[in-house]
Amino acid sequence: MVATNPQPQLKRELGVFGATLMGLGSIIGTGVFVSIGIAAGIAGPAVIVAVAIGAIVATCNGLSSAQLAANHPMSGGTYEYGYRYLTPAFGFTAGWMFLVAKTASAATAALGFAAYLLNLLGVGSSWVVPTAILAVMAVTLIVLSGIRRSHFANSAIVSVTLLSLGFLILVCLPRAVQAGIENFTPFFKNSPASILHASALMFVAYTGYGRIATLGEEARSPRETIPKAMIICLLITMLLYMAVAAVSIGAVGVDTLANATQQTKAAPLEVVVRTVAGTSGAFVLAVGAMTAMLGVLLNLILGLSRVLLAMGRRHDAPKFLCYLNREQTTPYWSVIVTGVAIALLVLLGNVKTTWSFSAFSVLIYYAITNLAALQLSSQQRLYPAWVGIFGLLSCLFLAFWVESSIWQVGLGLIVIGLIWHKINQAVKSTP
Repeated sequence: MVATNPQPQLKRELGVFGATLMGLGSIIGTGVFVSIGIAAGIAGPAVIVAVAIGAIVATCNGLSSAQLAANHPMSGGTYEYGYRYLTPAFGFTAGWMFLVAKTASAATAALGFAAYLLNLLGVGSSWVVPTAILAVMAVTLIVLSGIRRSHFANSAIVSVTLLSLGFLILVCLPRAVQAGIENFTPFFKNSPASILHASALMFVAYTGYGRIATLGEEARSPRETIPKAMIICLLITMLLYMAVAAVSIGAVGVDTLANATQQTKAAPLEVVVRTVAGTSGAFVLAVGAMTAMLGVLLNLILGLSRVLLAMGRRHDAPKFLCYLNREQTTPYWSVIVTGVAIALLVLLGNVKTTWSFSAFSVLIYYAITNLAALQLSSQQRLYPAWVGIFGLLSCLFLAFWVESSIWQVGLGLIVIGLIWHKINQAVKSTP
């Protein structure tokens, strides 16, 4: 019998608290500081309904991800699940969609951080791209230093971000109560289609919980840690988003919230606080926005590098991407390649449609997640089968409520990726 040497594995260093913070660091960023304003411009006051729909869909997807990660705790998330429970084509499509969407999201977060920082310093916008690249380089170096230091940095970032959002709620609540129902009338200002469009965008604002699954190889007692961390993370985020949306609209009205996203470089929530509490209040919120963008960037580099690690192990990507450092805590080449790819997208500077494109590709990604979860046996399943069925159907339904040009390009990229995968498989099978 021929002995085989297993692939080097990452050390398990994350508990429930650390994994939850990783999820919160990924979720609470571009979503809450930007997407609420975008969605408000589409759905009006009914954006609150869109927030709720996004939360329900995200919860089903989170539970599907949790039970898959608990049964198969390997880096790579749905890329791994697609291979294990479905087919190589499904697995590759999930990994491809994740890489494309989240690399663009990371570039958006870097540019957002740079814009907020330069706005506070009074520096011209011509320095946004160089500053964003420096941010990418700095965060990449943090991730290269290992998961423990990444966890420490993430904890600090999440703490500052949560404090700034708590400040927004406390400052805006009295004015929202005083305004009463006036700013919510009419509640259904636009068509039902606009609510579904906004729901697709708001769903993306919850999807950072997937980072917990992609870090499954590094979680202690993954069958217990991963589901608990995801559920806690989603509950906290759902309550926070509801509170932020309600007090923001109640305090300044939906038009101010929507126009802030379209007409200024500041985060919509920064405009809300400036309207209510002046420049000093806006400064506090801006600091929270910047730390949130750094948190998103940190966690996306972690998640993207782990998917590249998994793809390298399966030879869907160059083999050197699965090499670990001497301490076996970091896939260093995957981290470096991820940082370079994000920096290249930052150089392009064209992120106008990034959020909508992320919505389509991430919804496809989680549709595959739910389909994989439905293949679990009754002994492996942690939650009823209807959770996966509802998650699958809702993801496919919402994916095509974004702009038609977005989902058409998205389908084209899926086809291109599958052609590459087919050619690569044929080359590997050739003697």
